[in-house]
Amino acid sequence: MVQLRGVCPAAGYWRAASGIIDSHRMPYFTRLILFLFCLAALVESRKPKRRRWTGQLEMPKPSHLYKKNLDVTKIHKGKPQPLLRVEDHDFSMRPAFGGPAIPVGVDVQVESLDSISEVDMDFTMTLYLRHYWKDERLAFPSTNNKSMTFDGRLVKKIWVPDVFFVHSKRSFTHDTTTDNIMLRVFPDGHVLYSMRITVTAMCNMDFSHFPLDSQTCSLELESYAYTDEDLMLYWKNGDESLKTDEKISLSQFLIQKFHTTSRLAFYSSTGWYNRLYINFTLRRHIFFFLLQTYFPATLMVMLSWVSFWIDRRAVPARVSLGITTVLTMSTIITGVNASMPRVSYIKAVDIYLWVSFVFVFLSVLEYAAVNYLTTVQERKERKLREKFPCTCGMLPSRTMMLDGSYTESEANSLAGYPRSHILTEEERQDKIVVHLAVSNESNSSRKKGLLKGQMGLRIFQNTHAIDKYSRLIFPASYIFFNLIYWSVFS
Repeated sequence: MVQLRGVCPAAGYWRAASGIIDSHRMPYFTRLILFLFCLAALVESRKPKRRRWTGQLEMPKPSHLYKKNLDVTKIHKGKPQPLLRVEDHDFSMRPAFGGPAIPVGVDVQVESLDSISEVDMDFTMTLYLRHYWKDERLAFPSTNNKSMTFDGRLVKKIWVPDVFFVHSKRSFTHDTTTDNIMLRVFPDGHVLYSMRITVTAMCNMDFSHFPLDSQTCSLELESYAYTDEDLMLYWKNGDESLKTDEKISLSQFLIQKFHTTSRLAFYSSTGWYNRLYINFTLRRHIFFFLLQTYFPATLMVMLSWVSFWIDRRAVPARVSLGITTVLTMSTIITGVNASMPRVSYIKAVDIYLWVSFVFVFLSVLEYAAVNYLTTVQERKERKLREKFPCTCGMLPSRTMMLDGSYTESEANSLAGYPRSHILTEEERQDKIVVHLAVSNESNSSRKKGLLKGQMGLRIFQNTHAIDKYSRLIFPASYIFFNLIYWSVFS
């Protein structure tokens, strides 16, 4: 009899479920059916099962020949083996402490020159500052001689040069989105330390030629604690250590050149230090000041000359024009000085504006002199008229003022002039009053000539000699001043 226990698990499960069936009491035919059922279940269980389609491609399992890259950042249990043995050394001291000075190379890339302030006498610059030195304590074994790059978190654990900006007012390291600091360590211990900084530093400016000036500013770098016996600061590649962006530009200045220098700085209490200089020369654009300062001042001076062609008896017109030009020049001078530092010396723009102001002021004084002399002349003329009244029995006459340069014969040659009214020599030196009788019997051509002569004499009478000379002297003097000014300062 075939024993099914242990051979057919399904039969065992079925027998356990029934709990009452005895294999000795079971008929032969029933045993045969049960044996065939167990055999079919066993064959079915050994067939490969079909997986249901899920819409996703099945990825093949990796082969046992595939090797993963070694993760050097993984922390293994037990004693750690760091690649940089930072904890094994005291990085509070410089490399090769007690030995010769450690050389630290520096190079700078200027990103932007943000602003130049004449009032505060400073400039703002954004730059990439890089340091190069060798620290054997940071050396590590490497088969491919590749460097390792870190961010600013490692900087706090190792020694770095303590370079600062001399004469700086404000400075900061950019921290968006993280601190803009990079540290690159090479297998032999060489270190590259780079940071992005914006610094505002002082610049001693000379405004004696402002706005036709050129300014030279410098950014100075120096070690704060280490003298030249401990740290030797130098430009890594000479003049090639300073690089600038070609797109750097300023609204008021033209950047002429950048260059580097170095020298020793001495402090009486601490000693000698290496100091590096970033020098740059700026030349100011003049066109802005031509439009805002020089042209308005020149136009005000020319406007003041208009009063020389206005009738001297038009007192309100000439006085208001003179006062307007004086006040306008005062406003221009105040506006220029408001945007400049209060220096104790004279600037080039001050010379131009104050000379222009003097020309405008002299035009006002010129009219004051003309008005005074006109008043004196009219007073003398009134006295002469009272002394020599009009001749009775003569036709309506015209009164004409003749200059004292007329001779006595020319005055006596006038037709119809009575001999008894000839003035003495002393009275003729002041003015000669001539009564001209215009006869009604004169022909038409003679009348036209007399009318033209009367108009010319009236113009001569209303225009003082000072106005005539001022029309030539003032423009000629101002043009001569401009020629000298622009030849000296440009």
